[in-house]
Amino acid sequence: MFWYAYGIGGVIFTVGMVYAFRQGYFGLKGQGLRHLSVSLFVVLFFMALQGYLQFAPMKTAPAVAYTGGAEHVLELEGKARGTPLDYAIMIGYFVGIVLVGTWFGRRQKTTKDFFFGGQRFSWWLIAFSLIATTVGSYSFVKYANKGFGYGVSSSMTYLNDWMWYPLLIFGWLPILYFSRVSSVPEYFGRRFNGRVRLWATICILIYLVGYVGVNLFTMGKVLHHLVGWPVFLSALLVAVISASYVTVGGQTSVIMTDLFQGVMLLLTGGLILFLGIQHMGGADAFWEHLPRGHRLAFPNFNQDPDFPAVGVFWQDGIANSAMFYFLNQGIIMRFLATKSLADARKASVAMMVVLMTLGACVVGGGGWVAKALSHGGSLQGNIDASDAFYIASDFLSRPGMFGLILAALTAALMSTVDTLITAVSALAVNDVYKPYVNPEATDRELMRVARITALSVTIIGVVLVPLFSAFKSIYDAHAAFTAAVTPPLAVTLLLSVFWRRFTAKAAIWTIIGGLIAMFVSILFPKIITPFAHGVPMKADVGEGLLSGMRQYKYMRACFGVSVCAVIGVVVSLFTRPESAERQNGLVWGTIAYAIRRYKGRPGSEHAVVKARAQAARMDVEPEARGAALVPVIDISQHMAETIGAEIGDLLYISDTRWWLGGLNSTHALIRAVRSEDEGSVVYMGPTTFPLVVTARQKGRPVRVERHY
Repeated sequence: MFWYAYGIGGVIFTVGMVYAFRQGYFGLKGQGLRHLSVSLFVVLFFMALQGYLQFAPMKTAPAVAYTGGAEHVLELEGKARGTPLDYAIMIGYFVGIVLVGTWFGRRQKTTKDFFFGGQRFSWWLIAFSLIATTVGSYSFVKYANKGFGYGVSSSMTYLNDWMWYPLLIFGWLPILYFSRVSSVPEYFGRRFNGRVRLWATICILIYLVGYVGVNLFTMGKVLHHLVGWPVFLSALLVAVISASYVTVGGQTSVIMTDLFQGVMLLLTGGLILFLGIQHMGGADAFWEHLPRGHRLAFPNFNQDPDFPAVGVFWQDGIANSAMFYFLNQGIIMRFLATKSLADARKASVAMMVVLMTLGACVVGGGGWVAKALSHGGSLQGNIDASDAFYIASDFLSRPGMFGLILAALTAALMSTVDTLITAVSALAVNDVYKPYVNPEATDRELMRVARITALSVTIIGVVLVPLFSAFKSIYDAHAAFTAAVTPPLAVTLLLSVFWRRFTAKAAIWTIIGGLIAMFVSILFPKIITPFAHGVPMKADVGEGLLSGMRQYKYMRACFGVSVCAVIGVVVSLFTRPESAERQNGLVWGTIAYAIRRYKGRPGSEHAVVKARAQAARMDVEPEARGAALVPVIDISQHMAETIGAEIGDLLYISDTRWWLGGLNSTHALIRAVRSEDEGSVVYMGPTTFPLVVTARQKGRPVRVERHY
């Protein structure tokens, strides 16, 4: 399976490298050499890590019979775990998150602020926010479950993203950033037409709204396991808390709360591993008490239909990862919340290489620890895999410490819900209300629609919880929505960005035809057999409409991607593509056009000039410009000469304290260059000035950056 994954994944990676080379991103010196070195490091890092796990000889300790002493945690199924102190800590964490979210979101006045946080944040803050979203609702439960049953191979979902690195970093991110699209449907509308945009909007909204319901259902299940509360009541509680700060602060609230939650996740996930290693007597003893089969990077190729490596590769590595990085509205909004393309790239690299690797340990570690404890005799070997995380955490923790773990678990669950709610609001405003209901809507009206949508989708998510309760597991509920729409949308976007010959009619047929094919595969799952790579059909899937969904639940992605790719290519070859003028700035190889459109004149994405200046406050706020209502400023002649700026340039002005991550900052357009002043000075209006200069920072210099 190792060679299969790196064979198929290597083709995707190589295609991305070729695109990057042809666009001039690679070279033998300077920026080109750095890009090439980082790209090769990414693939070699994961290849070495997974190769070691798969092939290296390893010592395995003999299994030890259960010695007793864990009955106090083994007999608590359906009952409250922990102590009152633990739950006080968890409740305090909930309250703290609401306060943090509402505090940081209090200055949201425009849809740009609400959805993209003003596009002003530093890469490290966005990276931590992204990992909090990635390690989401079903992650702890699902991957700890798989970690107990299959070991380190539960990390496959997190460690197979390397193949998308060049296409994302050098292909999609520049187009996304410079075209300034606010959503994937808007991209389809500009690349093709309104009809493609409408179909993409419908599909993505169904996906996201259903995903909200799945996540709330997951939260309900988790709290039911922890405290014995009814699933619906638990889901309702989480919905109320998440909606409270999202509707107030939008993306800024989500980013700042997820920053805290991301740190909390990594720390407490590491805490569980540390406690497990300590209990086992050290890292060597812990590792040796994981059976060798639990230390493989890839489990069985196709023998076990419940977790075949080839199926997980196609569903999570190919389809879901493409959906996550290229189409997930919540992730796109995070990329667009960065202050620059360079910061978006840094956030992506940090997430893919560092934080995703740590995330694999965070979400699977509870299962690994539970398996090692069972193998070493500290826990019974027949515990239910779905309870492994709760049992191991409760067994290893002390009063108060378990409360921190509970807080981390709820953080993981809430961080995905808040992102999804904001993403649905963005689509409802930018791709439904504004283009089809009221194209002349004011920003104030759009903000009201965004907040109403956030509340509405939360209510719909709660209503869907009983529907998802009918599924056997959280994974089945999750797959019910992702399997149906992921392959058609992922294939359509990738062909749109990386194949200029791809046409509007092909996009429509790929989406509609792909959805039909996926639905037919649920009714008649045997049609997937030629794509199943030998994975057997299950005999105990039950009856009814949903029974077909439980067959080939992993290999359906291979079927969907293959069918959609064939539809897209065949229809494109028989239809006429859009003109080069329409494609410029929206397909690979046309970044120069996108930058020219973004700036109003030619520029370079690598050109960044930084300087410090004094901030001065004008008496009257100049009228903001453009559809995004970008603030307008004046600068001194000395400032213009220092950074090489001209009238109409876009500047990034921020507080000099880097550790704030861009909280006190703004982008602004240069209205005029004042020649009568000496020194470097930036003149901002009474509304823009306090975005950068707080009361305590008056009189201190600000940082000014000219990009592109």
